[in-house]
Amino acid sequence: MTVMAYAHAVNLSLMDALRADDRVIVLGEDVAEAGGSFKVTRGLLEAYGAARVVDTPISEATIVSAAVGAAMSGLRPVVEIMFMDFITLAMDALVNQAAKARFMFGGKTSVPMVVRTPHGGGLSAGPQHSQCLEAWFAHVPGLKVVCPSSPQDAYSLLRSAIDDQDPVIFVEHKGLYGVRGEVDTSVKVPIGQASVVRHGRALTLVTYGATVAVCLAAAKHLAEHDGIDVEVIDLRSLQPWDKATVLASVSKTHRVAIVHEAVQAFGVGAEIAACIAEEAFDELDAPVMRVGAPFMPVPFARSLEKQYAVDEAKVRAAVHRLML
Repeated sequence: MTVMAYAHAVNLSLMDALRADDRVIVLGEDVAEAGGSFKVTRGLLEAYGAARVVDTPISEATIVSAAVGAAMSGLRPVVEIMFMDFITLAMDALVNQAAKARFMFGGKTSVPMVVRTPHGGGLSAGPQHSQCLEAWFAHVPGLKVVCPSSPQDAYSLLRSAIDDQDPVIFVEHKGLYGVRGEVDTSVKVPIGQASVVRHGRALTLVTYGATVAVCLAAAKHLAEHDGIDVEVIDLRSLQPWDKATVLASVSKTHRVAIVHEAVQAFGVGAEIAACIAEEAFDELDAPVMRVGAPFMPVPFARSLEKQYAVDEAKVRAAVHRLML
């Protein structure tokens, strides 16, 4: 095991995938000579050359459309969209082409491609560079969506995504790039499997991405100051999501809140809450709660963004409401 930053884990995963399979290519804006806008692809060009690590024009629609064609022709492209906000420009290629090709061609073709993209706030980057749009893609049949919270999962889930036969949206949080942790390159993490990162019996917090650390901090405080034993589930995959692990936890704790940085309305939490209400209603001792961002664009001002963000205090407040 080696201790490394989240960004390094993604970089190492790309390096190892390029080494293991000559069908893997990396393409995007500034991914080659500049090493990516967050330096996640640094060193790939020098190691594998311009034929496999490709700087593209500034056109997300073109980049993703080219990747769809490359994937259907036998390659395994990994695209970087430097901010998730810009993925809006590639929606046709992803939603109407990549997601539907296997179905429309009767299973005779697939689109084994990955779109890596950072989401999230905390950097005072404003409303057009801070959004969490993962719920859009989780809504589309044919797309898989993952969002790792640790260096280990960043490495392992990216390898799984590159090996997958279908298109995968691989969401990275900008605020996690510097987070360090142990990485074992032999560990495999399948898409669709959640992780119980803290065991408890009083209440379940279901979360993913950067809010995993927020929930763990809140759970620690609640245990030490209020005697509330909270279980924390890191979904890791949003589509497909690990319903069995979540429902098993709910049947044990009988209280649950879903926490994410994205806008609360019509989000991932709403889908999971509805599923719990439909399939585990008799297990509940309190209503299912959601903790998410307010229904507004992400503020630019640091003071306003701090109020907008989902933080430990908001999670603790939700837990206290559920325990009444």
